[in-house]
Amino acid sequence: MGIQTRRDIVYLALAGFFVTNAILGELTGGKLFTLGPFTLSIGVIPWPVVFIATDLINEYFGREGVKRLTFMTIALIVYAFLVIFFAIQVPAASFSPVSDAQFYAVFGQSLWIIVGSVIAFAVSQLVDVGIFWLVRHRTGERYLWMRATGSTVVSQLIDSIVIIGIAFWLPGKVKTSEFLTVALSNYSFKLIIALGITPLLYAGHAAIDGFLGAEEAHELLEQSAKASEETVV
Repeated sequence: MGIQTRRDIVYLALAGFFVTNAILGELTGGKLFTLGPFTLSIGVIPWPVVFIATDLINEYFGREGVKRLTFMTIALIVYAFLVIFFAIQVPAASFSPVSDAQFYAVFGQSLWIIVGSVIAFAVSQLVDVGIFWLVRHRTGERYLWMRATGSTVVSQLIDSIVIIGIAFWLPGKVKTSEFLTVALSNYSFKLIIALGITPLLYAGHAAIDGFLGAEEAHELLEQSAKASEETVV
């Protein structure tokens, strides 16, 4: 029971970071900013945590662990969308420090972003987990950086194009040239971050191994690999 409880704690902790930062990315994504040569949605800031959590869940809880969490997060993002939608419909009081126009300017932007994100998030996560395990089955437990970075390189290209396209280009908020610039900037930034956080990924891996104990951590990794191999289509 104690061992299983520790495994549950690891999964819940990773899931908490995953879900919280995914939703923060949706709610803050309407603001664009520049960072050196990059024009970015501020929603990219929480995503490095999502990358790390995704890769660690992939490692220890397998393909199904990531898929289950992805679909749960999508449901929660849709829930957030509904809450925001109904909140926009409620008129602000005359003495409210935040007017209807101000509230809509911030959260109304998020509605399109959430629509784009739900689609992009679902597709990119499924692509990510597929590539992660394609590399994992060929390299074994070696080269964590390779499967983590490789899966992110492909999945985030899809994510950046889809989310910026739906959130900003389709509703006519940016021109095509601006859409391509922002999408490329977001992807380039995410790619740099994916490479830069590799030490944090290894640190997270080591922390989980230390928390579970080397023997139990290895057993969990083996179970994850076996289960994921059995579910390969």
